[in-house]
Order: sequence, then C-alpha cells, then structure tokens
Amino acid sequence: MADPTTYRPAPGQIPDTPGVYKFRDEHRRVIYVGKAKSLRQRLANYFQPLASLHPRTATMVTTAASVEWTVVSTEVEALQLEYSWIKEYDPRFNVKYRDDKSYPYLAVTLNEEFPRVQVMRGHKKKGVRYFGPYAHAWAIRETVDLMLRVFPVRTCSAGVFRNAASVGRPCLLGYIGKCSAPCVGRVTPQEHRELADDFCDFMAGRTGTYIRRLEKEMAAAAEEMEYERAARLRDDAEALRRAMEKSAVVLADATDADLVALAEDELEAAVQIFHVRGGRVRGQRGWVTDKVEAVDTAGLVEHALQQLYGEESGDAVPKEVLVPALPDDAAAVTEWLSGRRGSQVSLRIPQRGDKKDLMATVARNAQQALVLHKTRRASDLTTRSRALEEIAEALDLGSAPLRIECFDISHLQGEDVVASMVVFEDGLPRKSEYRRFQIKSFEGQDDVRSMHEVIGRRFRRYLAEKEKTGEWGEDGEVAVDEAGDDGRPKRFAYPPQLVVVDGGQPQVAAARRALDELGIDDVAVCGLAKRLEEVWLPGEDDPVVLPRSSEGLYLLQRVRDTAHDFAIRYQRSKRTKRLRSSPLDAVPGLGDTRKQALIKHFGSVKRLKQATIEQICEVPGFGRKTAEAVAVALARATPAAPAVNTATGEIMEDDGGTTA
Repeated sequence: MADPTTYRPAPGQIPDTPGVYKFRDEHRRVIYVGKAKSLRQRLANYFQPLASLHPRTATMVTTAASVEWTVVSTEVEALQLEYSWIKEYDPRFNVKYRDDKSYPYLAVTLNEEFPRVQVMRGHKKKGVRYFGPYAHAWAIRETVDLMLRVFPVRTCSAGVFRNAASVGRPCLLGYIGKCSAPCVGRVTPQEHRELADDFCDFMAGRTGTYIRRLEKEMAAAAEEMEYERAARLRDDAEALRRAMEKSAVVLADATDADLVALAEDELEAAVQIFHVRGGRVRGQRGWVTDKVEAVDTAGLVEHALQQLYGEESGDAVPKEVLVPALPDDAAAVTEWLSGRRGSQVSLRIPQRGDKKDLMATVARNAQQALVLHKTRRASDLTTRSRALEEIAEALDLGSAPLRIECFDISHLQGEDVVASMVVFEDGLPRKSEYRRFQIKSFEGQDDVRSMHEVIGRRFRRYLAEKEKTGEWGEDGEVAVDEAGDDGRPKRFAYPPQLVVVDGGQPQVAAARRALDELGIDDVAVCGLAKRLEEVWLPGEDDPVVLPRSSEGLYLLQRVRDTAHDFAIRYQRSKRTKRLRSSPLDAVPGLGDTRKQALIKHFGSVKRLKQATIEQICEVPGFGRKTAEAVAVALARATPAAPAVNTATGEIMEDDGGTTA
C-alpha cells in the first residue's frame, strides 16, 4: 500500500487547464483514467487526508504509485481522450459497463453485391446496416418472415447462394416468393439492391410510404379486375402492418431517440437503453457495472454514453438522447455526440408527457435488471470469496490469492510439445492474459523438464519487465525507465500470488526449482493431480486433501481444466498445421496461387519431385531462379511415410493429387 504523499506533484506543477490524467500502480500499469476542466483542482481532490476520501477513492490512491497528465485544448478533446485511454488500458478502477448478454441485431450486408438479411451478434462490421438490438433472435426472424413477402431480399448463406447459382435452381424461398432469387438471375444486382434499400428504409421507420403505395396499387388492380393481384397486394400490406405491430407506437410524433435509465445502489449500477425509431421501440439493451470508483448518477450517465456511442457514427447516434441526469460537462458531451452524428444532438432530461412516461418504463426495466443481476451474482460473489479463502487456508498463504496462474503441458506421443498459461483474477478467468508456449530447449516427451522450462521463461520475462519499468536495478538501485513505458498491459509484467501446475510432486518440484533459480520466493506453488484430485506442495511427502464439496477445490479444478483445454487446442492447431504443410512452404516468396499452379500442372507433389528445372520453368509465372528454388526445396524434403490402407494393410502409392 503506497502513501499518496510520496508521489503527490509539487505545488504549481499541475496546470490549471483541461486535460486527462492517469494513475499508475507499482508495476506501471494504468489503474485509473479521468478527465477534468481544471487538472489542478481535480487532482488536488485526490491528495486530501485518506479519512476524508470516499473508500473506493482511498483504495485507488493507495494502490497507485504515480500520477501523470496530458493537457488538451477543450473539454470535448478531454472526453474523447478519456474514452480512448479507458478502452486502450482497461483500468481496473474505472467504471466499465459489461453487457449482460450478447444482443442480436437484424443486419443487412450492404457491402455485398447481393445484400443479405440475417441475424448478427458481436462487433459491428463496416458496410453492414444494423437494426436493433433485439431481446431475442426469434423476434427478428418473425419480423423478417413477414417482410419477405413485400421485400424478397436474399437471406441464404454464401455457400447456399453459390450452390444454387451453380445448379441454376433457386432454394425453397425462391419458389414460394420469399426471395427474388438473384442467384439464378431472376432480378439484376441493381434491382436486388433497390429491394434491400427499401427493406432498410422500412426498418428505419419510413413505413407509411410503402403501405400507402401498396394500398394504391391494390385499388388500381381491383379497378382493372385483377383480383388475384389485388389480393396479393392486400396480404402484403397486412404483413407489413403485422410487422409494425410487433413494435408498438410509444411516441406519437415519430421521434428518433434513445432513452437511458439507471438503477443503482452502493456497489453496483444497471443501465437500460430503449432505442426508439419512428416513434417505435426498435431495440433494447442493458449493462451492469461494479461501482469501483466514487461516481454519482451524472458520472454513470456519462460513462454509459461513452460506451454506447464511442464506436458509432451517423444515424446510429439519434437526434435526441434522453437521460435521468445530465453529465457534469453536459455541453462538452452534447458537442461530442453531435460530432459523432454529424449534426446537432439534443441531450436532455424529459420533463413531461409521453417521453417522461416512457423514461419511467425504462427505469423500471433497469431496476428489474439490477435485482435479477444481484440475485444471480450474490451466490457467485460469496462462493468465489469462500473459495479463495479456503485455498489460502489450505495452502497456508498469508492472504487470498487474487491472481492465480495455471500451467499445463500437452503433446501427442512426444510430438508438438506445447504449454499453456491461464490467468484467474478474483476467481474469474482473465482471457486477455492467457499465453501459449512452444517447448524449445529439447525434443521429445518430458513433462517435468517442460514444466521447468515454461515456468522459468514466464518468470524471466516478469523479471525483465520489472527491471525495464524501473522497479529495481542492479545492486538494489532503482533503474530509470528510459523506455517510456505507456502503461499498456504487458505480457508477463504482473506476478501471481499462486502458481498451479497440472501434475503431482515431480511437476511441482520442477516449478519450485525454476522459481528458486530466479530468486523468486514470494510466489506460492501447488500442483493438482488428476487421479485423486490431490493438492501437492513443494517439499511435502503427503498431499493436501481438500473435501470434495470444497469451493476451493472446485476453483482449482476449474483453473486446471481451463489450462488443460487451452493447451490441447494449441497442440491440435500445431499438429493440424504441420500435417497440412508442404515441401513447397520452404520456397521463399512462393504463394498459394503459384503452389496450386504447380500441383495442377504436374498432378501431384510426387510427380513434381520428378520434374526437371526446365519442366518447372514451363509453368506460367516461373522463371529459372524460382524453379531452382523449388527443386532444392523438394530435394531437401524428408520423404513422407507411405500411406497404408487400414482395411487391407496395403501400402498405397502417392500418385494422386496432394494439396500444397
């Protein structure tokens, strides 16, 4: 625990201008990012007596070891830089909203020659038009099914599309009129794109135009006594009305707005957003966050707006954003939102009428989401805390192991030997810090020797990062950090309190020996043997046996199994890559296209090996120098083991085509 007075800037050093500041811990990791109209006034608040600070703020300043700042010209620039740094550094003491689920969107892939309508989740892609998010994927599919009567846009995958085009016959949707079948040329690319544009216009809220057009065409068809066509148009209009009814009108003036509401207590906060387009609720989403910093409702709103619109632009940012409380720098946030949209955005608190009533509904949803989250998580928090305490007690640790690293070795009969490292912080996996290793110091199968190598490599990197960041130097002197460490997460910069290895006494002894050789004595080591789930400690003849119902044992098993799965996936990927390799891979500058050209010309790698340099030169795109390189690579290649027919035991000749 650091004393804030040891790194407090001298009076007069901090400028009285807008800016963004970063607190770093002893490992130079950025743990908090903030912005201020006046850096001098804001930072002075952090260096008051600890008793007068909010408990969370006091924890942050005592965890930090330094503070630095960047001056900007305006408050809008400060807001943008703060968002960028929070996203880049992932500081542990900043409020970070996390989605309570991956919400599905209705997406139209306008970046393709024949746009496709589909359900999408995850990160948004450039050139794709999104509508939503929706609470359930089935709600999207019901809406799309109704609208395909009027807008028969392609919904099939690329594979189905190519197959239909190759056989000249559309899929079932093309036969029943729910696809315009561009795959077989029933419509031109331009006509299909116009259908997709109309589909997007309808989903964006411009619904009246299409229904009035259908009704007008229906009346004209009836006058001309084309009753079947009139009935078809009537059904189309009814389908569009049913699609509209699935999102009821909530604002009569066809407003485009996002409504943001919060529910919070001392420890957590839930935010709910309703996306209203054309007066109808087109989507809903929610987040939950731990209040790791001292922040009020206005601050939570600002963080929510940053996360909601930080990656958006254009129409994705609505004309109006309704919130329960205005951020402290409301003018700067409004200017930032307007910049993201490209036109003026109104940020305000609804005071009366339909918008206030709808905001109350959003707030009720936020309150229900917080209650549901706390119900689900209460046992999780308690369980994780109990598990860490049980591990600390069983292994005689001084405190709960808040960071656990687990290592596992994987191979297949001594080949493709790899290792994995997984990280759990506060009992939860931290996937961004998982690492993979290839065993380099020897060949063959030796789990103990492999474990010694991997532990040694991991902690040598830790010591190197520690020296680089200036925590210590030779002869105990503090080294100067000339590298300009930027605070980004480093690969091996943060030490665990506990190292878990997958194995028994030999693996544990190897891990402990590797740490001792590096002079590291403040990291505990244990092993978890699969056979009886026994916990082994260095130098002990008998294992520690935790009760089968122990939460601590369950957490260790989960950590071990995660490391095991991660290692197996890496080992399999290496084996697959090796089996798919070709002697031609060793030829510099030879890409896949020219490899395939060689195989196509000669028929197989075996026949290519028998070819002369002059024959290789006959292949288009191959000069003599490249042909010589190919011949050398094939000559050096180790002959592959003959293929065997497992049914008859017959050795099969390799005269067939072999992929390069």
